[in-house]
Amino acid sequence: MKKNVPLLGLCPIGKFVFSHEDACRQKRIIQSKLKEWRVRYVDLDRALPDGMVRDQAHVGPAVDFFRRRGIDAVFIPHCNFGTEGAVGKIGRRLGVPVLLWGPRDGAPLPDGTRLRDTLCGLFASSKVLRKLGVAFTYIENCAPDDAAFREGLERFLRAVNAARALREGIRIGHIGQRIDFFWTTIVNESELLERFRIQVQPIDMVLFIERVKRRTKKDRSKYRRQAARLKREVTVEGFSDDTPLANILAARDEMLECVEQHGLDALAVQDFPSLVDSLGTYAFFANSLVGDVCPVALESDIHGAVSLVLLQRAMGTPEPVFLADVTVRHPEDDNGVLLWHAGAPASLRRQGERIRLGRHWILPSPLAGMPHFALKDGPLTVARFDGDSGDYRLAAGEGRSMPGPFTLNNYVWMKVDDWPAWERVLIEGPFIHHVAMGYARCADALIEACRYVPGLKPVPLGGGRARE
Repeated sequence: MKKNVPLLGLCPIGKFVFSHEDACRQKRIIQSKLKEWRVRYVDLDRALPDGMVRDQAHVGPAVDFFRRRGIDAVFIPHCNFGTEGAVGKIGRRLGVPVLLWGPRDGAPLPDGTRLRDTLCGLFASSKVLRKLGVAFTYIENCAPDDAAFREGLERFLRAVNAARALREGIRIGHIGQRIDFFWTTIVNESELLERFRIQVQPIDMVLFIERVKRRTKKDRSKYRRQAARLKREVTVEGFSDDTPLANILAARDEMLECVEQHGLDALAVQDFPSLVDSLGTYAFFANSLVGDVCPVALESDIHGAVSLVLLQRAMGTPEPVFLADVTVRHPEDDNGVLLWHAGAPASLRRQGERIRLGRHWILPSPLAGMPHFALKDGPLTVARFDGDSGDYRLAAGEGRSMPGPFTLNNYVWMKVDDWPAWERVLIEGPFIHHVAMGYARCADALIEACRYVPGLKPVPLGGGRARE
């Protein structure tokens, strides 16, 4: 699983006109900000005089240096004006996401001259980038101490991290097959591989179940000890002995083994009926335990697994994510909706909430093992990667948790800015009821990431955040 932070190439741009001394001063200010914010970056100080591109002859050395260092994105701050031809060539030849920005210019000097014309240079460079077909992100012309600069840089890095998933490739482990009556989760594996480098690793359900049972038998005493300890922390109902609980724990370990063995970024699991019938329990709690380490999509939802990976990358933190159903509208608030399902990562439970394993309240079954616990409060981002007929889109929006009625399994009520507008966008597709959800504010980074993934269209949900 790739969780490393993107490496940024710092490529300061100057020009033979205006003050070179002031351009160098601006470069040093930018470097100090990147260090202060602990941005992982490399600069050109050992590759070019004064570490700055000032001529088209500098393009080759800059590109060669950044390629050797393996950068994931390039930041091109304009330090006094800008050598627009060099900007375009560097962006085109590197083929990585480009961030364009320049510090806001000061007032003219008393004699009427100016040290910099940064804004003017940014207009020139943006035109050349467009002319050469180079995708770029722009931060408004502002002072280095302005919040817009730091927020824009962090948003760009999150977008780069999400885009890398589909630029470099991810691996989804599919345990089992599609559930026969879930037509919504039909996907085109060949297209996912060819267009987005998404590899689906098949994991045979029969072999998976056999390995789980072997684990339970071989390590019976270990799982009994773990089950006894778990029962002190979790309310367990509906089991006559510890065998089903041991099977859940063994399924957890087998899932983690699959992740390690195949180098997976996420799992998609056929949760029923084979797994349930063979283990004598619903195994969603195994998803809860694995989900704190690796994203798990339920009901063989491959696109859902991709959504989880993209969201977690955009969050920029190791906090887990969950694939939830968009289920019912809030009974009293027109902008509220229920995010619900089972198998949420255990660490996402509401503070003070005790996990309960009980029966399935929807499917008629005598078996237990279904996890029940409410999810914590906080800001929320939801996302869905989906597509059909070759048309792929990424929907993303933000909300926050809100008070709502008690229900079963894992859930949180979410308030957004304009639920009817969200609903229409999701209904008209190509989306389904499953969405990745995480506790962060990063929808803008997901939308921005689409700039750097050819063939993926951004779909913003709503016009902003829900009012407090």
